[in-house]
Amino acid sequence: MISKGMNNKSENNKVNMKFRLDQDSLGKVKIPADAYYGAFTGRAINQYHVTGNKAHKNLIEAFVMIKRSAAVANMKTKAIDAKRGKAIVSACDKILSGKFTEQFVVDMINSGAGTAFNMNSNEVISNVALEILHKKKGQYEFLHPNDHVNMSQSSNDTYPTAMHVAILMNLKETIPAVEILIKSLSKKAKEFASFKKIGRTHLMDALPITLGSEFAAYTTSITKAKNNLVAAQKELQNVALGGTAVGNGANTPKGYRKIAIAELSKISKLKLKPEPDMQFSLQSKYPVANASGALRNLALEIGKIANDIRLMASGPIAGLAELGIPAVHAGSSIMPGKVNPSLAECMNMICFNIIGNDTAVSYAAQGGQFELNVMLPGMLKSVLESTDMLKNFLPIFSANLIDGLTANKQKLQENIENSPVIVTLLTPKIGYLKSAELFKESLKTGKTIRELVVSKKLMTNKEIDSLFR
Repeated sequence: MISKGMNNKSENNKVNMKFRLDQDSLGKVKIPADAYYGAFTGRAINQYHVTGNKAHKNLIEAFVMIKRSAAVANMKTKAIDAKRGKAIVSACDKILSGKFTEQFVVDMINSGAGTAFNMNSNEVISNVALEILHKKKGQYEFLHPNDHVNMSQSSNDTYPTAMHVAILMNLKETIPAVEILIKSLSKKAKEFASFKKIGRTHLMDALPITLGSEFAAYTTSITKAKNNLVAAQKELQNVALGGTAVGNGANTPKGYRKIAIAELSKISKLKLKPEPDMQFSLQSKYPVANASGALRNLALEIGKIANDIRLMASGPIAGLAELGIPAVHAGSSIMPGKVNPSLAECMNMICFNIIGNDTAVSYAAQGGQFELNVMLPGMLKSVLESTDMLKNFLPIFSANLIDGLTANKQKLQENIENSPVIVTLLTPKIGYLKSAELFKESLKTGKTIRELVVSKKLMTNKEIDSLFR
């Protein structure tokens, strides 16, 4: 009954809604009267019901900055008159201030090469600019989405440029979040430096290490992964803007490309420069795939650490119980007092999704043909989703899990003393065969290697301690 009522209410709203007729190259389209998008967008929103999510805020901002930069370049090269050019710039400034963002309604995954979103941007900017010129929405004879807002551009060079800009903007927040994790791991490496523990290989007892050295190795792996992510930014700084349809700059005035990219670099506060080979920038998505791969490799390392923590914290009685984890919430709705490694589990799920996103990017990167890769919206969605998850959750993971880890010193020491594998440290003194006999005897009798060695007068406690050091 509730659903029916809601549907009736929705239908009533549609009946009462006012519309206008917008026209594009295919004919007239009925558009809500208060909408700033136009005919192309009206058609697109009826086709692309995919994720249910509208454009990422950084994609909107990137596109509007591109349109603004193009208008400035077109004015400077005399390709557009100052009246229209300034109206476009003013419209872009209004949108960049936070207004009209709800008008960017095309699904994150839309038409090949992102044409639908490019036109959504062109139409919104055009209609905002028309109002600035004291005209009505849809009076495109005064300022047209294609002829003026999209002047000297194509979806084929604007969307790839927007991809790079949006990803770079997200990485500005993602990389510091990774650095927070590195700092937390490094602090634990120092804190746990004196805590000896049994090492494990093949999940079986191995030679002793320190808990601190284990966390120091985690620090190294995340630092290396972060450095690769930082390096991936360099290729993303080369942008396709000015390449237009096939990378040869058709329909652009002389000097346009240099001016437009300089303006875009200035307004975005990013170190952008023209890609030397414009056809490459349309054909290949190597820079995006490279960044996605760096995110995947980072996820592999973080996921491994999260798994290790879950194992070391398992227990408190039947597991390893080497680490204590902070309780962020109750671990069970039925078992009182239970504490779970919930943040590590969440981190694992994030890492799995990042790996899946990279798989989608990899297929999309090789899925383009000839002069254009058209799989851009899907690639961008995947990379922005991966960076969003990392920048949002890594600070929480670091502060509420890593920083709160404690070491169970007694359990760590008991594991070393009780594990027969420490006989390996005695091998240089007593030989491999004798060590193997002691290993078997320890397992059979339950006596520790220390007890057996001392009782057989093979070594003293003091000598054994010196080997452990």
